[in-house]
Amino acid sequence: MKSKSYAGAHRPKTTSKSLILGQRDNALPTPSRYGPTMLFLSRRKIIAGASTVIALAGCASSNPNPTINAAAIQPSSPPFPAEHAAIADAVEPKYSAIYAEIKDGDFTVPAIKLAQVDSAFLRKNVTYATKEPPGTIVVDPANHYLYHVEDGGRATRYGVGVGREGFVWAGDATIKSKQEWPDWYPPKEMIDRRPDLKKVMVDLQSGVGMHGGPSNPLGARAMYLWQGDHDTLFRIHGTNEPWTVGQSQSSGCIRMINQDVMDLYQKTPVGARVVVLASRRPQPAELGYQSSQNAPSRIGRP
Repeated sequence: MKSKSYAGAHRPKTTSKSLILGQRDNALPTPSRYGPTMLFLSRRKIIAGASTVIALAGCASSNPNPTINAAAIQPSSPPFPAEHAAIADAVEPKYSAIYAEIKDGDFTVPAIKLAQVDSAFLRKNVTYATKEPPGTIVVDPANHYLYHVEDGGRATRYGVGVGREGFVWAGDATIKSKQEWPDWYPPKEMIDRRPDLKKVMVDLQSGVGMHGGPSNPLGARAMYLWQGDHDTLFRIHGTNEPWTVGQSQSSGCIRMINQDVMDLYQKTPVGARVVVLASRRPQPAELGYQSSQNAPSRIGRP
């Protein structure tokens, strides 16, 4: 779900509803709403020499505390022994179920045609060495991956599409707000270049734009990245073009397969920390900022 103010052409609704989730339980996470459980080994259930695996997915349980953020999450538990981690990494998820059609309120997220997406960029739970605490999101633009850091030296890895050359940045940010089925506000310059867009544009609460829905380029979910009081104009969002995941062609935003961004959205509380690693010639996140959350971008396509 857009000068070099990059991808700020997407602004959260003023009445956006944030889904705030709590810390993940250190024993077994609860099942995900979006897709079946992912498979990896529980360190508490491993018996020497055993290769038992257990099914689990979502890594956060519901918590009504609105003040929770990534900094409040407990430090990571010790990693799996190498031999057990190798067994866990070898487990192949059931992608036909993970990327199946999803009924989501008034909308339907279509099943992904797996042949259209490089299998290297499909969701998987992996070994991941990092000093970041569980709950942190780490984006690796160079390799087109996003990691949701979890306990025990593990992470859920998602494939992402990132900014094309000239729209790359690196730095730390915070999830300031979240939106389900966000509206899209392309800049005037883009509409001037693409007069065909006028056919789908309407007057919305924050200007001329496109209602959220399956045809909206922001996809099913969006998470808005801020640094302090400044909107970076960068987002983590879904896409209605899943075949672009694993590529560098966005205007700076981090795009994900809709089923994946829905999975990440439900386990990421407002306040979670996001770390975007350097890639090629990164531009500091401060550049191109506009302070207003509702300020338009001059780029357009997210």
